[in-house]
Amino acid sequence: MSRPVPSLGNPKNTIEILNKYKFVFQKRYGQNFLIDEHVLGKIIRAAEITEEDFVVEIGPGIGTLTQYLAASAREVAAIEIDDALIPILEDTLSGYDNVTIIHEDVLKVDLARLAEEKNGGRPVKVVANLPYYITTPIIMGLFENHVPVDSITIMVQKEVADRMKTGPGSKDYGALSLAVQYYASPELVANVPPNCFMPRPRVGSAVIRLTKYQTPPVEAEDEKLMFQIIRASFNQRRKTLVNGLSNAPELRIPKERTEAVLEEMGLKPGVRGEALDLAQFAELSNRLKRLQNS
Repeated sequence: MSRPVPSLGNPKNTIEILNKYKFVFQKRYGQNFLIDEHVLGKIIRAAEITEEDFVVEIGPGIGTLTQYLAASAREVAAIEIDDALIPILEDTLSGYDNVTIIHEDVLKVDLARLAEEKNGGRPVKVVANLPYYITTPIIMGLFENHVPVDSITIMVQKEVADRMKTGPGSKDYGALSLAVQYYASPELVANVPPNCFMPRPRVGSAVIRLTKYQTPPVEAEDEKLMFQIIRASFNQRRKTLVNGLSNAPELRIPKERTEAVLEEMGLKPGVRGEALDLAQFAELSNRLKRLQNS
């Protein structure tokens, strides 16, 4: 560390830096900067950052959490899309020689290559404060592209965190719940009220840690098919699963075929997708795949 930098966990320092750069919040990026040192500490502890770790931070903002990560990790790559934040980050992180700022849209960054270059292909830890609109694409991108990830510790809207960890029968249960639970074990770390941010969001947030499984808890012979079935089941929640799969353009599975498989599984033909758990979706996709192949 070359020189001390004021901690941005202190709201006074956050206001000073925003005024210095005449920063204007961009609604399209869903920018809400964390100003609570207690919550910042909780995120670092939940992510279990050690001096051995290479951390990828998505959406560092003005560098508030990045400062904490840099103080704990071996190296941090902070990926930021907003042009206006780059000079601020260069300022607030100038005291840390173990941070690389990547000015890019995270969805266009080859994170697997980054892990290879910076961490010898070993699993990285991902930490992020994600706006609502981009949460699902980022999380699914990390999982589906098989980026070597140890854990993902993220701040998201409270309802999104609830969706990730809920099970069948809940109104929050859906494709995101199943995808997260196929790839990782979700654990709610903390609820974070709006007054911990600047500006204040209208809704509550939560920190959730997703610990990546070495092997998924269920066996899907064709992952892609299973997720197509899951998405089709929840695309039209009011429809039965049989109708959902027959209407999905990428599937078009004949109704009688799905009905026959559901009967073999001991499920009624009028069942809806929200009633099935992850193991049942895996079994359904495996049976449909075998029928298709035969």
